[in-house]
Amino acid sequence: MRYLTLFVFLAFTFNISAQKLYDYSVEKRIKELGIELTTPAQPVANYVGAIRSGTLIFLSGKISKDQNGELIKGKLGKDLTVEQGYEAAKNCGISILSTLKEELGDLNKVVRIVKVTGYVNSDPNFTDQSKVVNGFSDLMVEVFGKRGKHARAAIGVASLPLGVAVEVEMIVEARP
Repeated sequence: MRYLTLFVFLAFTFNISAQKLYDYSVEKRIKELGIELTTPAQPVANYVGAIRSGTLIFLSGKISKDQNGELIKGKLGKDLTVEQGYEAAKNCGISILSTLKEELGDLNKVVRIVKVTGYVNSDPNFTDQSKVVNGFSDLMVEVFGKRGKHARAAIGVASLPLGVAVEVEMIVEARP
């Protein structure tokens, strides 16, 4: 009987916490931040923008574009400053949030951001990739609060598709 009572208590507690993850609307928070989500571009090759496996959603890399959809190109440490790279990474975040919204229908279903990998088109002597990818990470925390904190890698690369400055991919845990 004691174990049954404990089980019922835990099941009830878990169910309540699973139903209400946030004490605010994530989508309202996005609007408060002045962020406008867009319709995600459809992949042009044999892959998808997001794929779900159980409670995890794997989001394909999003490349840096400005608010007008123009590519943000260049090498960090040569053509672009850390601050410009930070904004490019933040824009990748807005794009990836748009894809996540399309996949989930409701961003309040996000349990937590699990893993982020940021690729920075870098001059060989550039070593501040982590400061660039902070643009993405800071946005996730602004939007999701403590659930936006994540494991991360910030990697310098010799080039990225179409010559863009930054590409970021993400893994998210979400409710069914």
